Amino acid sequence: MDFAFWYTLVVLVLMSIALMREIAGADVVVFGALVLLTIPEVITIQEAFHGFANTGMLTVALLFIVGAALKSTGVVFNFAPLVFGRGKLPMPLQLLRFTTPLAALSAFTNNTTIVSSLIPMVQRWARDNNRALSRFLIPLSYATILGGTCTLIGTSTNLVVHGFLLEGGWEGFEFFELAKVGIPVAVAGLLYIAFVAWRMLPDRRDPIDELGEHIREFVFEMKVDTNYAGIGKSIEEAGLRNLRGLFLFQIERGDKVMTAVHPTEKILFGDRLFFTGLPEVILRLQKTPGLITVRDSEFDLKDYDADVFRPFEVVISASSPLIGKSVRESSFRARYDSVILAIHRNGERINKKAGDIVLRAGDTLLILARREFARKWYNSRDFYLVTTSGAIPSKPRAKGYLALAVLTGFVLTATLNLLPIVLAAAIAAIALVLTGCISTEDGKQSVDWSVLVVIACAFGIGKAVSNAGIATFMADAIISGLGSFGTIGVLFGVFFATSFYTEVITNNAAAALVFPISVPIAESLGLASPLPLAVLIAIAASASFATPIGYQTNLMVYGPGGYRFRDYLTAGVPLNILVGTVAVVLVYIWYF
Repeated sequence: MDFAFWYTLVVLVLMSIALMREIAGADVVVFGALVLLTIPEVITIQEAFHGFANTGMLTVALLFIVGAALKSTGVVFNFAPLVFGRGKLPMPLQLLRFTTPLAALSAFTNNTTIVSSLIPMVQRWARDNNRALSRFLIPLSYATILGGTCTLIGTSTNLVVHGFLLEGGWEGFEFFELAKVGIPVAVAGLLYIAFVAWRMLPDRRDPIDELGEHIREFVFEMKVDTNYAGIGKSIEEAGLRNLRGLFLFQIERGDKVMTAVHPTEKILFGDRLFFTGLPEVILRLQKTPGLITVRDSEFDLKDYDADVFRPFEVVISASSPLIGKSVRESSFRARYDSVILAIHRNGERINKKAGDIVLRAGDTLLILARREFARKWYNSRDFYLVTTSGAIPSKPRAKGYLALAVLTGFVLTATLNLLPIVLAAAIAAIALVLTGCISTEDGKQSVDWSVLVVIACAFGIGKAVSNAGIATFMADAIISGLGSFGTIGVLFGVFFATSFYTEVITNNAAAALVFPISVPIAESLGLASPLPLAVLIAIAASASFATPIGYQTNLMVYGPGGYRFRDYLTAGVPLNILVGTVAVVLVYIWYF
């Protein structure tokens, strides 16, 4: 144990403490540790920064763009009916229906993208179905983590460990190498979530539920067209009753006006439906086939491109030329190159057709306009205030289908080894940008540079662990401490060492610290390659359930779900043990 050993150990301990206490961002802390390891030449400059050109890191960067394109086209939102249903199932079955497709989806696309896309959808669904949001957001995170253990591209950690194997001169993972362990692990985990974990989670509602009728709602009108699926069904059967953030208060049918609408009332072709609702609910309802707000060749609300058009909220000023004119008379479309979707008037319910509403000072209009609307009209005397509203991802349907086709082609190419995975990911990302599935600017912004810095630095830190002799020392400790239990005891040691590091620092840093240990352990077990241990490390580094800081998706649901640190410990520790046991046994069966 020389100076390099003790110096590296001190740096790693300080790095771990800084990550646990969140003294700075993970990228800053890990990069700082890398620089400190370079100063006394524990690693060379080339070894320190070699990870910035690693194909695994580059693949993760490109997959951020692929995932963001799926989100921007709204493809992820199309899974909502399949994932959520009507919320009438018993809780275990509801959770199985909720988590299973999410786990399957996360095996092929970035789970951070899935979670960020679905959090608002889960919030809406929980409100609409009077379910506790806190019973679904941690399962959302856990399900995507479990799904990510099933394929090479399921999570960045898999690609990092794959990169370590290639750096060492061994064969990396095949596309479905992890599946023979990951799929049984995911099944066991999903069953645990459905039948056990939710009982340990708190019953906390979305804060919006507490606001009730005090929420600022807009009045809007929609007309029933021939292709609406709810024609001939009652209001309740059509799913337009008891929805949070949406209330159907009036139906006009020819000359007949029904103001006290009973839930058994049938919806007929040509009906005009009057709602009050939140902006995000209004935007969502615009996309319902067969419900029409505006017929406009330029503003196709079912098929508009969010890169071109955005929703805004504008407040009419006292000097606005709109005052005293009806919506129809105002020539709003011609004057402002935008369309009015809904109107809010200080809590007043307006019982007129949209075109007949006479505008007043102080009215708030929800409109759809070109992205430059705010810049053009922000200082205008026509409006007191111009702000962007809660947009939902939207692209023409063809772009959504194209994004799915590109993802399918990428997965098939990677699965069949037709091209190196980094090249396949590059072609997919370029194709999505060139075809307009995602704009160049949004593509750049979708890349999480802090994650990439951590991944790139992880390779240098892993090299330092090996160079300083820490890897050999820890491998000897695991073998001597657990070797009496045979190979399976050593495998448990590797898994839970990785799992511990994942919970207190980050998944990629944990993989960097433990992978070098696997090399001497593999040699002691008589293996020609550390591949079996790499499978175990990849799953252990991803399987972070016991703390919110171990994995990004856990942290993403922390605030929206109103969780506390102990909620993760209560539900997550048993899941860590379950996943570890299943993974170790399967690795032993498959490889030993």
